[in-house]
Amino acid sequence: MVKKFFSIIFAFILAFSVILTPLTASAYEVTGVDITAKAGMLVSMDTGEILYSNNIDQKVYPASLTKIMTVTLMLESGKYDPTGKVAMTKEVQRLISGTGSAVSNFQIGEEITQLDLVYTVLMSSFGDCAYLAAIYYGGSVEGFVAMMNDKAAELGLTGTHYSNPVGLHEDENYTTVRDVYILMTYALKNETFKTICSAPRHTIEATNMSGKRTLSTTNFLIDNTTNYYYQYAKGGKTGYTDKAGRCLVSFASYNGYNYMCVLMNCPANADRRYEFAESAALYRWAFNNFSFKEVANSTDPVCEMPIELSLDTDFVALYFEKPFVTVLPNEADDSTIVVKPHLKSESVEAPVKKGDVLGTADVVYAEQVIATVNLVAGNSVKESKMLVVLKYVKGFFGSIYMKVVYVIIAFAVVIFILMIIRLNMVRIKKRRVKYIPYGKRKGDRNEH
Repeated sequence: MVKKFFSIIFAFILAFSVILTPLTASAYEVTGVDITAKAGMLVSMDTGEILYSNNIDQKVYPASLTKIMTVTLMLESGKYDPTGKVAMTKEVQRLISGTGSAVSNFQIGEEITQLDLVYTVLMSSFGDCAYLAAIYYGGSVEGFVAMMNDKAAELGLTGTHYSNPVGLHEDENYTTVRDVYILMTYALKNETFKTICSAPRHTIEATNMSGKRTLSTTNFLIDNTTNYYYQYAKGGKTGYTDKAGRCLVSFASYNGYNYMCVLMNCPANADRRYEFAESAALYRWAFNNFSFKEVANSTDPVCEMPIELSLDTDFVALYFEKPFVTVLPNEADDSTIVVKPHLKSESVEAPVKKGDVLGTADVVYAEQVIATVNLVAGNSVKESKMLVVLKYVKGFFGSIYMKVVYVIIAFAVVIFILMIIRLNMVRIKKRRVKYIPYGKRKGDRNEH
């Protein structure tokens, strides 16, 4: 029952706060899994915590993961109409010819619905269909690529740049593992996108030039006819070029826990698809070894903060702004988790309202900060009018202006004292009588 509750809560969080969830640093060592990918991550879609990371901000080539952005723009376009028709063109076939990209069998002039076009780009990863979409929704390939880069900037994909809508290798078509995670998480907000990247099969009804046909996903994790099928995998997108290697972004859910895995530049081996095997292994490791834990609630105080200008109390208790739940190893307990408060100042002046943010607290596990949470006042504190008046009086007499006045007064006093001393000296001088010895007075004579 508890896990069902968590599942509902975190599904809500995923739907409405997707790209706003910060990624926290990984504090864990993957055990029992050998990872060949040159860059990758496993992240909780519920809490944003990274359980495994490797070179997540390093430049990598996305190959057909590029089409995640292509489809995102298709579905967000004002021109998108799922039942509207789009026809294959000679220009598109010219653009894709000789690139080595997977292509559809659509003939020039053959019409398919726009919804089917999305399936061909996202699920089957057809390069010609990606070009067709770019021209239709962007007016030209160049115009659509500009839209892709504008959207990347909007989403904060600072390590990403697009030069084509297909994922063909070009030096200026690059990304990072972190950006792939942010983009995929954003894209999954669209229910059509989520449905398509979770489908193993899709049937295109007969067109004006062909009969009914069935498309298959390139993501073997969700295809139960392959040896790489993983029952808890829910969807994803694959990519491959010689320079990019095997790439896969996928997501999986089990018992209320949701994870996304991004693996880039896996070895291209005809006998083994490392991107599928290693993604499944990482999911098993996470599902078996981690669980939700309430690190802190919002009912127990974390610390106290001195308060001034109040006669009611000398301290205000600080609490977590909201209960903090994260994914931690099953063996983690209160003794392994440390909460380190950081107050905004040494004290706070009244009035204080309940809920005012007065600091933050780092949640530390295995010597790594796994989250930073706001600390808020647990109750309101009124100010004392008398103490406020005394504060202003004290502030007035201690202000810089009064200090100038004090200096002027002191200088005036010194001048006044010096003038008094000088006047006294003049008076003394005027009263002084010259002394003449008695026997030397003028006119004195000796008489015998």
